[in-house]
Amino acid sequence: MKFISKANIFKLLDALKSDYDVYVPVKKGEQRFYKKYDEATGDITIGEVRAFEPLKAFFSLAREVVAKGFKPDVPGADRKPFAIVGVKACDLKGFKIQDHVFKNHDYKDPFYIKNREQNLIITSDCTCAIETCFCTALGIKPYPQEDFDINLSETTGGFVAEAGSEKGRALVKKHASLFQEARKGCEEDRADRREAVIKDVEKNIKENSVPSQDLYKGMIEKKFESDIWEDEAKTCVECGACNTICPTCHCFLLYDQKDKDKMERLRMWDSCMIKDFARVAGGANPRAKLQQRLRNRFEKKFDYFPKVAETYACTGCGRCISACPAKIDIRKVLKRLVGNA
Repeated sequence: MKFISKANIFKLLDALKSDYDVYVPVKKGEQRFYKKYDEATGDITIGEVRAFEPLKAFFSLAREVVAKGFKPDVPGADRKPFAIVGVKACDLKGFKIQDHVFKNHDYKDPFYIKNREQNLIITSDCTCAIETCFCTALGIKPYPQEDFDINLSETTGGFVAEAGSEKGRALVKKHASLFQEARKGCEEDRADRREAVIKDVEKNIKENSVPSQDLYKGMIEKKFESDIWEDEAKTCVECGACNTICPTCHCFLLYDQKDKDKMERLRMWDSCMIKDFARVAGGANPRAKLQQRLRNRFEKKFDYFPKVAETYACTGCGRCISACPAKIDIRKVLKRLVGNA
């Protein structure tokens, strides 16, 4: 376990720019989002809570060219890998689903795998909670425990730094002059800060009566024909924001575009909440009604993925709550699903 000062963090980021496009979380008002790092600025916030954008945006792009002119070359092969800083534990949980879909199946996505192998992930503990956080209900702590290269835990004057991979250990060794041995009491301070954030999240959970994941098993099957789906779908505007902002949603579509000189095949994110998502070539649609599409979203997260990947496809990040213009709250739906009504 090492210590790195706040000044040296920026020296590390400056050094990383030679090998990576570095992205850091910044805060504008109450919004936190990623921007490309050029130099140290006062709006960079490595702690606090997750950025609004999900981590998946760096590993399967929202819109990308996957083939040009029917050539075997992989587009973007010369692009610099990303170093993503300030990643939170709720986003790391998304890897459990994304890896299952794109990496651990018979078909392996070369774009995703390349990004997983080359991109650098520097995570950080949450130092506070916002009203929509409910990660501990899904068994996730508000601090990273796996799937990171280096984790930063804020402490007095800097950060406790913990390497979590060979890549991370090599990075610490390469820039050894920026790190020092963790001071006495750092580990205890880290534990106290972590416990304080856990209490904040659990306060949210209690105030919103969010059920624990221990109660989720079988709830979709029991409420498959319930009026819950129609009730909750009444305000949905079918925008797909809940899918695109979710760290575990992964559906995409392929389409071709051409001009006089070339043809390209592109991939872009898709949304199961949109009517045409399930429509087949003959025009039939097994989920023509909006309530069916809403149910399908919950079924995949809380029934399908526990069966095929042994994990719920929800991370408790609360992004879908913030993004939904209809104010559909996943916590309230879960409460209704595990209830007796």
